[in-house]
Amino acid sequence: MTTLPDNQQMDLMSGVSAFESKHFSRAMKLLSPLADSGNPDAQYRLAIMYQNGLGVVRNELLAYKWMKNAAQQDFGPALHGLGFMYMEGDCVGRDDVRAIKWFEAAVAQGLQGAMVALAQMLEQGRGATVDSDRAKALYKQAGF
Repeated sequence: MTTLPDNQQMDLMSGVSAFESKHFSRAMKLLSPLADSGNPDAQYRLAIMYQNGLGVVRNELLAYKWMKNAAQQDFGPALHGLGFMYMEGDCVGRDDVRAIKWFEAAVAQGLQGAMVALAQMLEQGRGATVDSDRAKALYKQAGF
């Protein structure tokens, strides 16, 4: 990931702070230009806001767009988020095979939530053949 110029780094830090403090309108204002310029952290946070109607009207198309853009840059939380969207059919049609693909990418980055989600899908045979051994290994890797 490229280093941001100082002014954009400050906007990102301020936008993330606003997001974490639940000041979503301010977060949207600060993060939107950064998302437009390709910053995956900003894109991920916009996706969350659009997905959940935080500071904006829920917009499934924009939620999916931003989540996918961030995931395509290998941004870990977005990899997990996009997998979750596909697993649940939230903002996009349910597609267990695609969910597994995105969870696998997030697992490769060590994200525990993705390990658990992938393990559950493998236990249930969703998107892949039932694989209890791999599911157990993933739960163990996630600390369960």
